[in-house]
Amino acid sequence: MDLAAIENRLKNVKRASRKLANLSLELRNAVLSSLCDNLVTSESKILAANQEDCERIMSAAHNPAFLDRLRLNSKRLQQMRQSLMDVVDWPDPIGEIVEKKFLENGLEVQKQRSPLGVILMIFESRPNVITEAFSLAFKSGNGVILRGGSESRSTAAVLYGLIQTALHAHGVTDDSVWGISDPDRALVQTLMTQNQYIDVLVPRGGEGLIRHVIENATIPIIKNDRGLCHIYVHEDADFEMALNIVENAKAQRPGVCNSMETLIVNAKISEKFLPLAYGRLAPHGVQWHVCHRSFAILKSQPLVQAALDSSWDTEYLDLQINCRVVTTQDEAQEHIFRHGSSHSEAIVTSSTEAAKKFQSEVDAAAVYWNASTRFTDGFELGLGGELGISTQKLHVRGPVGLRELTSIRWVISGTGQIRTL
Repeated sequence: MDLAAIENRLKNVKRASRKLANLSLELRNAVLSSLCDNLVTSESKILAANQEDCERIMSAAHNPAFLDRLRLNSKRLQQMRQSLMDVVDWPDPIGEIVEKKFLENGLEVQKQRSPLGVILMIFESRPNVITEAFSLAFKSGNGVILRGGSESRSTAAVLYGLIQTALHAHGVTDDSVWGISDPDRALVQTLMTQNQYIDVLVPRGGEGLIRHVIENATIPIIKNDRGLCHIYVHEDADFEMALNIVENAKAQRPGVCNSMETLIVNAKISEKFLPLAYGRLAPHGVQWHVCHRSFAILKSQPLVQAALDSSWDTEYLDLQINCRVVTTQDEAQEHIFRHGSSHSEAIVTSSTEAAKKFQSEVDAAAVYWNASTRFTDGFELGLGGELGISTQKLHVRGPVGLRELTSIRWVISGTGQIRTL
């Protein structure tokens, strides 16, 4: 697309976004319900397109975790439909009164939620992001531009078409969403600088994508940084609980951002716990990168190698894990401070004191006590879905749901008051 065509399309999205906030809640929910129905009636078409994408990726020899992020099946389509209906069930965030008061001069002052405007979301291989992002943006009154990776282009084209069908069925302009299947990176580069039309940019993908967006965009960003998540097993942890959490956090879906990348174990239990943890993860084929104290315990195991300095800062998104033995909780927390990404961190302990210390001192968007980091997810946390997991601190932190796609503004009503000082 040439620049004139891009600007014309952006103007249409911007114009449409100004009208979305005035659509009735009933109409917005009806569009999302229709999209849910479309996912049912078009399941075979979606899965056929997805299989085409997967076969193309398999021929390019991507790792199994990457393929897992791309693949859809009947169960995952059901989860996509459930996410849509959960968003339908959520209360309307538009116009929600956060605070209301009357001043001495008689002015009525309200703080209300209002849409952000136009959201550009750049994501990589996961096609379920498309319906999730659209539903959240649409219900919160935002126009949205979606550009996925070329790996999912066949699936994306079908899903974009189903969204347009749902909009048309209820007389809503299709300019409110722009689904981009064009793999041209120059188009993305241009969009990242169109701050006169786009209000917020949400990158959702690997470290390379995030860095590129930060270095090149002129649009405010909601940063979804890499998920270099840690689990610290304290000296008084229940072993069976800890093993279940570690296995779930690493092996259930290793290719997602809330999976565990580094296991930290207190030295007082390391000789007993680490062989058990290795045994629990071995059937999954997990490769270990370990510190010298961990290596002394696990050196006879075939899937163990010494960690490099760079290992502690590596987000594998695969069946690989770092492991470090520490002598104190403070040492564990210092490791997280130095190497964490402020995404999700967990402690397994029977001590309330240790847990509260961890949860108050570890600086992350989600901090867990005796639970898997895999719950850092808008759907799991009851938001219906998410636009991503924000690891920044301004405006929003953690799962980006409906309310997080609004900002607070002041609405002031008077009877002719004027300021005299």
